[in-house]
Amino acid sequence: MEMHPYLFLDPYLIWFYRLTGSASANFLLGTLVVAVLALLVGEFTSFLASFLVRRHFEGVAGEAKKYQDLSMEALKAGDRPAYEAANKLANDAFSKSFFMQLALSATFFWPIFFVLGWLQYRFLELEFPLPFVGFSLGYIGIFIILYVAAYFLVKRVKNRLPYFRRMKAIPDTDLTQIHERQGRSALPPPMHLPQGKPKAK
Repeated sequence: MEMHPYLFLDPYLIWFYRLTGSASANFLLGTLVVAVLALLVGEFTSFLASFLVRRHFEGVAGEAKKYQDLSMEALKAGDRPAYEAANKLANDAFSKSFFMQLALSATFFWPIFFVLGWLQYRFLELEFPLPFVGFSLGYIGIFIILYVAAYFLVKRVKNRLPYFRRMKAIPDTDLTQIHERQGRSALPPPMHLPQGKPKAK
């Protein structure tokens, strides 16, 4: 027998699909539950990853701000080589912080792919007919609809829950909030000097 990677969670997840006597209701209810679980697991892992890399992330953002300030000072002084060197370092640091933020976002979305893999394992051939429109949706379409609904539902109620209030109280690692604490909402875009030597005032 082939050992499927989802087998160890299958008995627990499939339980949510056996709560009523209706197959359609069971599929919708079960998929809504696993969508909420994927959302909550994503919230937790995203918070945990952000908390673990917070100091490093703030350090990278601080470097970007420092080199941006140095480039502006060099621009005012008319020192083009110093400006270009500092501007390059600022762009490099800003790019690094951007890709770190992008990587952190993956910690929120990974449970979606896990759940979709399990749904494929269980419901690959299933088609859910939609009334009045004459076509049906597979497990992916139903999951996406219910996940979006769960996202907005959880978004409205999570700040009322003690666990999420405690999470919100811990400083966020979002790049925008870091720069707001440093006196600016975000790094300005890189500036480009005109050709030729700039004139000092």
